[in-house]
Amino acid sequence: MNSGVPATLAVRRVKFFGRHGGEMLLTGSEDGCVYGWETRSGQLLWRLGGHTGPVKFCRFSPDGHLFASASCDCTVRLWDVARAKCLQVLKGHQRSVETVSFSPDSRQLASGGWDKRVMLWEVQSGQMLRLLVGHRDSVQSSDFSPTVNCLATGSWDSTIRIWDLRTGTSAVSHQALEGHSGNISCLCYSASGLLASGSWDKTIHIWKPTTSSLLIQLKGHVTWVKSVAFSPDELWLASAGYSRMVKVWDCNTGKCLETLKGVLDVAHTCAFTQDGKILVSGAADQTRRRMSRTTKSPSDPQT
Repeated sequence: MNSGVPATLAVRRVKFFGRHGGEMLLTGSEDGCVYGWETRSGQLLWRLGGHTGPVKFCRFSPDGHLFASASCDCTVRLWDVARAKCLQVLKGHQRSVETVSFSPDSRQLASGGWDKRVMLWEVQSGQMLRLLVGHRDSVQSSDFSPTVNCLATGSWDSTIRIWDLRTGTSAVSHQALEGHSGNISCLCYSASGLLASGSWDKTIHIWKPTTSSLLIQLKGHVTWVKSVAFSPDELWLASAGYSRMVKVWDCNTGKCLETLKGVLDVAHTCAFTQDGKILVSGAADQTRRRMSRTTKSPSDPQT
């Protein structure tokens, strides 16, 4: 883990977004639409429809050219960011799609959902490359390793599976990370290959997947953990519980540095911007989104 000492963390409210129903922020809605926002001004850039069910998850590709949205309508849609246009509709899941994730090179996309299956797609053609079967319950989260060699998936069977994608055959081996006592609700790789997992057991685990070892356990949420996100420098981990609180943790000590108490409804997601200076949390009232700015101490030259 990063051995650096975290700088002082200052948190203040920056913006509320209220139109559901520099950098871009994506939000998915129960109305089946994906919304694009300009983060600095809070301006709504576009509202894209097409899904016939609620949007459960959306994510940008690492190269910034595309984004994907997953829906209760059993499909994944691939969109062009610049043109705000749907390029592909990926069909194959038999039930609601709960998670999508791009490979670091933006060439592949993984999706998982209530049919217990994980599908691996080629982004350019929209062709399904592999079907990964092994989870015993709904797949709720996924993330590629930084090397593209592995895919992590989290399920309501309380396990995390690390799929080895290096084989050239359709058969994919996997290892299971066990230790949570509840459903796995969220996963996130760090840039160096650490893996954070959040669960219905109200805890967060930080793993070293290459050795299947648990490095640290974070306790403090009073409800199940809905979302986790590493800061770019890996000093901090943000987590959103199924409550009005978002927590920021020291990844080295496991200490909770800040608890952000919102005035909105349940926080469904949290994410750092690429420079690590802004932490975004999404509320569940379908009308607003909150952003908090995380800045380092005045002595930090990057502030």
